[in-house]
Amino acid sequence: MQKTASPEVYELFRSTAREFVLKEVMPLASRIDKEDEFPVDIFKKMGKLGFLGVTIPEEYGGSGMDYKAQAIIEEELGYASASLALSYGAHSNLCLDNLYRNGSEYIRENYVPKLASGEWIGSLCLTEPGSGSDALAMKTSATTVGDKFVITGSKTLITNAPYSDIFLTYAKTGENHTAFAVLGNDSGVSRGVKFDKMGMRGSPTGEVFFDSVEIPKNRIVGEYGKGKDIILSGLNSERVILSFIFIGLARRALELSLKYATERKQSGKFLYQFEMIQEKLAYMYTKYETSKLLANKALTDLETDPMNSLSAAATIMHVAESAEYIAREAIQIYGGIGYVRNSEVERLLRDAILGQIGAGTTEIRKHLISSALVKNYKLDNRIPE
Repeated sequence: MQKTASPEVYELFRSTAREFVLKEVMPLASRIDKEDEFPVDIFKKMGKLGFLGVTIPEEYGGSGMDYKAQAIIEEELGYASASLALSYGAHSNLCLDNLYRNGSEYIRENYVPKLASGEWIGSLCLTEPGSGSDALAMKTSATTVGDKFVITGSKTLITNAPYSDIFLTYAKTGENHTAFAVLGNDSGVSRGVKFDKMGMRGSPTGEVFFDSVEIPKNRIVGEYGKGKDIILSGLNSERVILSFIFIGLARRALELSLKYATERKQSGKFLYQFEMIQEKLAYMYTKYETSKLLANKALTDLETDPMNSLSAAATIMHVAESAEYIAREAIQIYGGIGYVRNSEVERLLRDAILGQIGAGTTEIRKHLISSALVKNYKLDNRIPE
């Protein structure tokens, strides 16, 4: 059970995270993007501060807090560097939190503390070349050979893959799915080249190949053949937590827009004095505020019901669409200078675009939302609250 803190503790935690981000991340954010550089040193500092293992109990090297604390870190990182926030989420939420929640005592004792401290970097291996949004159609398989499992297949578009020491890997086991903890130095594990992306640069993304990788049975994550539930609950958690990256990004885009609109003059008037700019700022702020409200509700829903796909999908859909809208409007407010490569608002828009692709596309989210609405209506004849 995660520990819920008082409002004062969360505010202190946010202040600590914000101070760290402004001091350590913000000065390097442009370089991280320009050079597509993963800041390993900063990542390890986050481990020492307890950020990486924020949802992990103290006895396993974590901070013993909850998803709200994890969301605070994501938002503050997203404000400065969405790419670092993405790598953080892949490590802390997608990999580490899942390993702790579903892993055996062997996994908790041997792998969780290393991930919580930053000694190790982790990845989730789910997406495959032929099964992106349809994750359960994976081809990677695990067969039983004696007292071990042998994994064969490949994964693609894996965040942190070029640097990861451990991969939470899903494979087909007969008609079902099973999760495994695969180490980066296991025999038969190899990696492809790092992808050169349009946005989220500095968050390393690549391929992972499994060539008859032997895994002992003590590295099964969860129950054999029960991987589907871990996948679905993990996707819900991912959608909610990663939403806060784009809330932080939207806050930065709105802040920069206000700064520019109150300093820049056109035809003898400040930009904010033009009605068209006023309209943009009004919509940007409203979308930002509604995103926060929906995301914070989803956090509560996630703690009480990890399988609530309706709340998670609705949140990431609205937040991602809003963040891209806000970043795009920021460029409109800046005009030509906002379109110049290496301007901050240009980077924000490139990073924002991933919000409608990662953790399931917008189209998948619409399907999840409508399906859940119909299912709930048939059961209760009402819209879920």
